[in-house]
Amino acid sequence: MTYGYIRVSTNKQTVENQRFEIEQFCKKNNQSIDCWIEETISGTKEPDKRQLGTLLHKVQQGDLIICSELSRLGRSLFMIMSILNLLMEQGTKVWTIKDNYRLGDDIQSKVLAFAFGLSAEIERNLISQRTKEALARVKAEGKHVGRYKGRQPSHYKLTGNEEYIKKQLRKGISKRHLSLELNVTWLTMNKFIERNRLCPD
Repeated sequence: MTYGYIRVSTNKQTVENQRFEIEQFCKKNNQSIDCWIEETISGTKEPDKRQLGTLLHKVQQGDLIICSELSRLGRSLFMIMSILNLLMEQGTKVWTIKDNYRLGDDIQSKVLAFAFGLSAEIERNLISQRTKEALARVKAEGKHVGRYKGRQPSHYKLTGNEEYIKKQLRKGISKRHLSLELNVTWLTMNKFIERNRLCPD
């Protein structure tokens, strides 16, 4: 399947320019779009809060996503890298028109996928470091941080995804892959799986 992905940030913008670009590109490259995904939403929103999230769950090995540029996928380096790394791992190709990226199953794409994953991990570590520094500052000011001792949370970040995670694990999908897909750290994913006993027998 070949998907054309179009995203604009506001209702004042039109999807027609991106659609035209993709159609002209397909014409020159003897491609055709089997399914269009168009949405009007900020790229800062997490993929699962956009139609893009549905697409990421839907695509399979050998499928192709065509978009005008990488910035249509997200507005932050971390988000774009995570999405591309996820798609590369599952064998989905990504072509962009303005950036002229052709990410597929060749060795160049595998090297890029490694770079994407590494970049995303570095940014996660930087975010973690900034969080730790902020918490240290708050503690130094004498303020309480986190839950009070003995109190257990009633809701976790991954709550509601139990059945999906269990199903993916049964398919052989790795915890690392799931953590990238659901935008959490590997440690968070691993703890959630252990806590809810989601590992397949």
